[in-house]
Amino acid sequence: MAQDDTDWKVAAKAVPELRFLKTLVTGLTLVMGVGMIAVVALLWVRLNQPVLPELPDAITLPQDAQTRAVTFATDRIVVLTTDDRVLVYDRAGTLMGQTVLQP
Repeated sequence: MAQDDTDWKVAAKAVPELRFLKTLVTGLTLVMGVGMIAVVALLWVRLNQPVLPELPDAITLPQDAQTRAVTFATDRIVVLTTDDRVLVYDRAGTLMGQTVLQP
């Protein structure tokens, strides 16, 4: 019978670079597996969070005010208007305070 060339130990002795290549491939496989687990875990955590916080039914802006940006804090809603006023509302939609930004 002919010699079996598929034996890994015999091939590794004949070509020493194969042991290094096998180690690299095994390491890459492990890193890819850990990476996939991390991606799935992050998606699982992020997709289980609520999309938006609880919003009030209505927020009444001062007269002649137009909204430029809205930010949600943990217990407040902050509105920036086009005339550079910052309006702070509580979670119920009641105005708590306001300030004017200076350029």
